[in-house]
Amino acid sequence: MIEFENVSKRFGQTRAVNDLSLKIESGELVALLGESGCGKTTCLRMINRLIDLDKGFISVNGEHVSDHDPVLLRRGIGYVIQGVGLFPHYSVGRNVAAVPQLLGWSTADIDARVTELLDLVNLPANQFADRMPSELSGGQRQRVGVARALAARPTVMLMDEPFGALDPMTRAELQDEFRALQQRLELTVVMVTHDVSEALLMADRIAVMHAGELVQIGTPHQLLTKPGDDRVEALLAMPKARAERVETLMKAERS
Repeated sequence: MIEFENVSKRFGQTRAVNDLSLKIESGELVALLGESGCGKTTCLRMINRLIDLDKGFISVNGEHVSDHDPVLLRRGIGYVIQGVGLFPHYSVGRNVAAVPQLLGWSTADIDARVTELLDLVNLPANQFADRMPSELSGGQRQRVGVARALAARPTVMLMDEPFGALDPMTRAELQDEFRALQQRLELTVVMVTHDVSEALLMADRIAVMHAGELVQIGTPHQLLTKPGDDRVEALLAMPKARAERVETLMKAERS
């Protein structure tokens, strides 16, 4: 479980997050949704202390993150970003092994975990472990990024626009694959996105943010049927409008 309690953060005179309270249940995937600059990435990075909060508390599984060494905290929380950020001079297997090595795992345990995870993300170790990131497609690199984030068996994963750089077909495929994996492993996931359709299709709940504040949180159905204000309604109207345009085009073609 992840909980924000009256969390605030400023950068100089800019208020990035203002008095945010939010609870994310264990095993839940929550999408932070909003326009650029609304504070969603700041919220994500405060969870693993890439950014330190100014006021309030953030807890992960009942423990305040401020009580933990930031480096050790990050090693226990999965983190996936847009563009993956693989080490280009490491093989695929060595990328996945990076955190277990830092944690002092035995060579046998690391090798077994690398094989297990590459198989889990549909990149068999006997075919991919020795390849370099430059030899992979964008979708394959993103799969390696997910495997690396899972290497130390975290219960919590943070994802910052994880599929944003992929082509539409690969993106849809990986969204479905990750959602199935998240449910299978019962991961608690916070995902930052500005893609409304992605949030609607992947999240258990969506937290809509504006100007550093939580505007509304609810299931996709709740937000679609009962938007809390005009901003939420306008945001969620976009995928519906696009779907209606596609339907109009299909009807015109049939006629």
